[in-house]
Amino acid sequence: MIEVEHLTKRYGDLVAVDDISFRIEKGEVVGFLGPNGAGKTTVMRILTSFIPATSGKARVAGFDPFWESLQVRRNVGYLPENVPLYREMRVSEYLFHRARLKGVPACERKRRVAEVLDRCGIREVEARVIAQLSKGYRQRVGLADALVNDPPILILDEPTVGLDPNQVRLVREMIRDLGQRRTVLLSTHILSEVDMICPRVIIISDGRIVAEDSAENLKRRIGPTLEDVFVKLTKTADVVGHEEPAQEGRR
Repeated sequence: MIEVEHLTKRYGDLVAVDDISFRIEKGEVVGFLGPNGAGKTTVMRILTSFIPATSGKARVAGFDPFWESLQVRRNVGYLPENVPLYREMRVSEYLFHRARLKGVPACERKRRVAEVLDRCGIREVEARVIAQLSKGYRQRVGLADALVNDPPILILDEPTVGLDPNQVRLVREMIRDLGQRRTVLLSTHILSEVDMICPRVIIISDGRIVAEDSAENLKRRIGPTLEDVFVKLTKTADVVGHEEPAQEGRR
């Protein structure tokens, strides 16, 4: 469902993504890990047609993100780290608007919006203006947006940032459930989250992939915990579990 071959992204002299290749099959839930500035968000933005690669190839659901961006967007639900919402709209109004933009047929919109309101736990705030919501609720509205057209692929950048412990648990359970019939690429700093929901892990550092295997295999080979693996492979002392800054020179 997702194929990346020798993908590179440069910003002038800065190499944000450096000749990476990986493949994610249908139905896989893959954790995408790396320290701040490693290139994770850049890769996700390329795969979701927000920015072009400098060189290399990518295929998402069989389509090229640069040349066939509309087809890619129809097949991908994308939750960016900082969710861009129309804050003056009410929650249900916003989701109906997004369903229409994403090509959900008029006869199905009411059902799809109702499903994502319930699945994401935002039914109780559907009539509220988005600007009045807490960060956690806004995050869940963004997740509902990613799901409203029932895409076969989900690309989620820090999906549990800003959620309280109960909300985190619900979102993790939802991702596990979604992964049974969708392909999921999940970026997170919370390593326990990867252990719980991602059978396979891709670790990126300085724009290059430094490991790709199951979390259990990586722990057997490199260290007793996934945090040990992460620190040894990325040579970072960053505190795992914190939000990645919104703007980085290399993402």
